[in-house]
Amino acid sequence: MPLRLPDKLPAIELLKRENIFVMDESRAHKQEIRPLRIVILNLMPLKITTETDLIRLLSNTPLQLEIYFMKLRSHTPKNTPIEHMMMFYKDSHLLMQQKFDGMIVTGAPIETEKFEDVDYWKEITQIFDWARSNVESTLYLCWGAMAALYHFYGIPKYLLPVKKFGVFPTRPLDIRQPIFRGFDDVFMMPHSRHTEVRIEDILREPALSVIADSAEAGVSIVTSRAGREFYILGHLEYAPDTLDNEYHRDAGKRKDVELPKHYYRNDNPADGIVVRWRSAANLFYSNWINYYVYQETPYDINEIK
Repeated sequence: MPLRLPDKLPAIELLKRENIFVMDESRAHKQEIRPLRIVILNLMPLKITTETDLIRLLSNTPLQLEIYFMKLRSHTPKNTPIEHMMMFYKDSHLLMQQKFDGMIVTGAPIETEKFEDVDYWKEITQIFDWARSNVESTLYLCWGAMAALYHFYGIPKYLLPVKKFGVFPTRPLDIRQPIFRGFDDVFMMPHSRHTEVRIEDILREPALSVIADSAEAGVSIVTSRAGREFYILGHLEYAPDTLDNEYHRDAGKRKDVELPKHYYRNDNPADGIVVRWRSAANLFYSNWINYYVYQETPYDINEIK
């Protein structure tokens, strides 16, 4: 089954070039099977890029998905045309009147700010609370993961002396969990962050379980509420060239950014990128949809609790 997306969303044409089958809204109305409803709160500055990255992964399923994009009322994006936001995004207060099978909350480039100093902190915590009662399973990514861990459990974040930057070997701690179905004993995950959460803080909270870690990158994936929430400190959704773009953007401008690790062939940007995380990313998102969204969600969307 294809994804059901808003008409004219830029990601549609980009993904069709990759032979990914997507369906615009007009054609999808002819389908009689209820699609799974996924809402994405996209806090990244380059929203079209993030939309495409996430849709690429969500497309790897035989189930039909209906994608919604949520925007904040208390924050106006600076790097995305207002026409794009008005056409494809809906205000949080409108979408929060509905229920969804799954939700994804992205990262945001505000890691060094205190959570309470973020201009949209009040609104985003309201969204977090709403999701617990109105979404079957939620993925929190990078800053979104740290923000949710802090809001729900008081887990602090810590500033790193040097940016955690690269693609790091990661261990699933219990390969029997459905989210890791088909995974190898070690998989690769991109990280791009200036802050971290620490294992000792998470272990003090009995409701949280660390399910993947990395000797180099630290805590990588945390879960709670029997898979209704996943907190992912890395970026499995990243396109091959994302870290490269970030490196060339920051090289020579920031002292806390080094060459991304385990990313360039021979650790030389001139030799090109080695993509090591694509298969794990596709498996992770497929498993999330199949085992935590689809199999747990009721046919009647209004029955989600």
